[in-house]
Amino acid sequence: MSLLARRASAEFVGTALLVAAVVGSGIAAARLSPTDVGLQLLENAIATALALGALILTFGPVSGAHFNPIVSVVDWWLGRHTGSGLTAGDLAAYVAAQVCGALTGTVLANLMFDLPAATWSSTDRIGANLWLAEIIATAGLIVLIFALARTGRGTAAPAAVGAYIGAAYWFTSSTSFANPAVTIGRALTDTFAGIAPTSLPGFVGAQLVGGLVAVAALAAWYPDAEDSADAVVVPHLAQETEAR
Repeated sequence: MSLLARRASAEFVGTALLVAAVVGSGIAAARLSPTDVGLQLLENAIATALALGALILTFGPVSGAHFNPIVSVVDWWLGRHTGSGLTAGDLAAYVAAQVCGALTGTVLANLMFDLPAATWSSTDRIGANLWLAEIIATAGLIVLIFALARTGRGTAAPAAVGAYIGAAYWFTSSTSFANPAVTIGRALTDTFAGIAPTSLPGFVGAQLVGGLVAVAALAAWYPDAEDSADAVVVPHLAQETEAR
């Protein structure tokens, strides 16, 4: 297997398992606590945060454990002048793997709970307040990830990123999707974690804006962040030769 294929497969499986955790824990929470939405959200947030940390530990050494097209795009953008981070070809492979993985993860979660493999969600999530929340959640996530890489604290990423996403479930009105691939995947489940297809453009657009905000913030606070693009989310095998 080529190096890029190995990395893309890690992004595919890692994103699939992340979305399976998000959707599956949402279904379980709704069944276990049917009359308490707050408790459902707590259960969903804890499971997601813990799963994300574990998946970063598992796949970080292989692909960097991006699991998020915004992370990958910013990694490519910042590293394009210094030769660090993803190439354009890497970026295309990563994003395709992440989106396909997210769709697969939703299907797996639905099937695990004896639901139809794919059902369009009927949960509308539309409104300027939700889009603002997605901008803030995404920008904060990207700044955190690149700040950790720039300051040589990539080993803290599993705990830090998991903690941020777990907290953002609660301090954002959108419950912090902060990830276009995950957002698209969650459109295929008409359960607690779902999002209606008609809500996708607003959420994905807000996440892209959040990425731009993060790039501007990094330029101000960490102007040489591009030098550490190879360590995003955590140091990985980007320099491994194809022959190995």
